[in-house]
Amino acid sequence: MNTASVPPPPRRLLLTGAAGALGSMLRPRLRVHCEVLRVSDLGGLGEAAPGEEVQAAPLQDRAAMAALLQGVDAVVHLGGVSVEKPWELVRPANIDGLFNLYEGARLAGTRRVVFASSNHAIGAYPQSERLDDRVPTRPDGYYGLSKVFGEQTAQLYWDRYGIETVSLRIGSCFPVPRDHRMLTTWLSYDDLERLVLASLRAPQVGHTIVYGVSNNSRRWWDDAPARRIGYQPLDSADDHTAAVQAAQPVPGPDEAVARYQGGAFMEMGPFEPMESPPAPNNNERGAA
Repeated sequence: MNTASVPPPPRRLLLTGAAGALGSMLRPRLRVHCEVLRVSDLGGLGEAAPGEEVQAAPLQDRAAMAALLQGVDAVVHLGGVSVEKPWELVRPANIDGLFNLYEGARLAGTRRVVFASSNHAIGAYPQSERLDDRVPTRPDGYYGLSKVFGEQTAQLYWDRYGIETVSLRIGSCFPVPRDHRMLTTWLSYDDLERLVLASLRAPQVGHTIVYGVSNNSRRWWDDAPARRIGYQPLDSADDHTAAVQAAQPVPGPDEAVARYQGGAFMEMGPFEPMESPPAPNNNERGAA
């Protein structure tokens, strides 16, 4: 790695979705890696800790997002809907909000984004295939489709405006694997922290797509791109195999969770159109 081109630590780092499961976990961990950590969500952020700024902003509000990005050097974008939902719930935060984030970054001169994409951007592939970062996207639902949009938006803003992005196709980020599929897709909390920090520190990433997964022997995804940016996973779902097998029945071969990389997301929907959808929750969860 050419250390001369390694970007300096961000003076002001923005964490969106900071009240969500992953955001609240990363919040204290990221605070020590920047001068100021600005945290944002729709609510539930509490008081600012030392070295923090708290600034609530709806992702779908362009003016609020432009104000949120002012003075920000880099972004860890976890905000948005993170499970399969009707399109009327996915679109405001994951489509409009993602666009507003990048427009705010362009106007503010922000140079790098770490974008929480998802394995559901390629979830319609069968589990028999091993995937790299160059395979065509095959989303398994509206949520996965929104993440494809996010990756393409990141590519556009790199090509046109020089904003670098590492798109993290996060697997299943939970304290421990919960089922048989997660023995393949699990990403530990500690490994997520390592991946985010590598994404912030790596030189000259352009737009790079990496898979967010721990060092699981059963993984379907090529982790070479993640290792090239400096990610070294230290955890493995293999350590939890016996517990999962004892607690969970093995899914049948015809079940979506055993056939598709996106698992049960392939069986969700279709949804009836919603005339008046409720306000979306901007929190990014540890989507399976």
